[in-house]
Amino acid sequence: MKIRAAVIKKAGQPFEIETLDLAAPGEGEVLVRIGAAGICHSDWHIREGTTEHPLPVVAGHEGAGIVEAVGAGVGSLRQGDQVALSWAPSCGSCFYCGKGRPALCETWQGPLWAGTMLDGSTRLSLAGEPVYHYCGLACFAEHAVVSAASCVPLDHEVPLEVAAMIGCAVTTGLGAVMNTARVVGGSSVAVYGMGGVGLSILAGARLAGAEPLIAVDRYDTKLDMARSFGATHVFKADESTLNGILEATARRGADYVFEAVGSPEVQEACLHAVRPGGKLVLVGLSPMGSETDFPGSIITRQEKTVLGSYYGSCDPHRDFPLYAKLYLEGTLKLDSLVSKTYALEDINIAYSDMLEGTVARGAIVF
Repeated sequence: MKIRAAVIKKAGQPFEIETLDLAAPGEGEVLVRIGAAGICHSDWHIREGTTEHPLPVVAGHEGAGIVEAVGAGVGSLRQGDQVALSWAPSCGSCFYCGKGRPALCETWQGPLWAGTMLDGSTRLSLAGEPVYHYCGLACFAEHAVVSAASCVPLDHEVPLEVAAMIGCAVTTGLGAVMNTARVVGGSSVAVYGMGGVGLSILAGARLAGAEPLIAVDRYDTKLDMARSFGATHVFKADESTLNGILEATARRGADYVFEAVGSPEVQEACLHAVRPGGKLVLVGLSPMGSETDFPGSIITRQEKTVLGSYYGSCDPHRDFPLYAKLYLEGTLKLDSLVSKTYALEDINIAYSDMLEGTVARGAIVF
């Protein structure tokens, strides 16, 4: 079938809207009509070349839609199901899946970085030449063929924009709180970066009963959103940030500090905001090849712990439905997480808005 998609043909160049050929789903795969796809920094790293990936590629790893067809051997999904898409499908049987860490699945690691499906081929092509899939999803497109393992059915009452956010930002943020750090009630939490992930971290910390909840960002618009997600203190990211956090935490620093920017410079600054005995959780993805310089003497003498949180240490088939349930119950407020929507043709404008800090989380809607 013919579909329209946003294609990255060369690093450093804008997205191009192209009409591509999309093959029918193979064994273990499904065809999904995309309803919404989030605007996330991870796709921007592909566009800029700071994350290496085969090109040309259809990016988009935060999406949701409706199943339109199923391939051979798919018994868990049917036509008409509404699904949130997971960018970390898992096989269920490798070493890491057996350890309860499906986001680290060994079976899928190679194909995902190669931009292919599990069999090593692509379902997308342009003029007979392959076009690659980012994260096995490629949901900056009207339709996508994805692995059934990437699909988590959700109640149709969940709006597609919210379902898409559950597929990445929400799960990455809440999971960092609940699964990676396991924040306990009454703890102090500071979050650097008020994009979709940072706001979701705030929401998760609020659910955990943490207080104070401290938000840090460069942009006033995002700090305003942070207040609506439960922040008790907000600080502009500048030379006074650390002192503000210390003042809010009896001069000790926060019990948990989350970095949701993906910047080595910010990561290094975050360590100083952690109290002795506290935890720094790195959630943002740094550019490939970058390095973060942490002073070992401080980590040792002050017993600070540095944790990495990849996709919120999640199990999508467990966590997506949980977050959807909390949303439908009104416990988890997600409607304002998407602050602006765009047509596919406006994807370059959407990323410009993201970089300028005027939008916390945008979404392409179809």
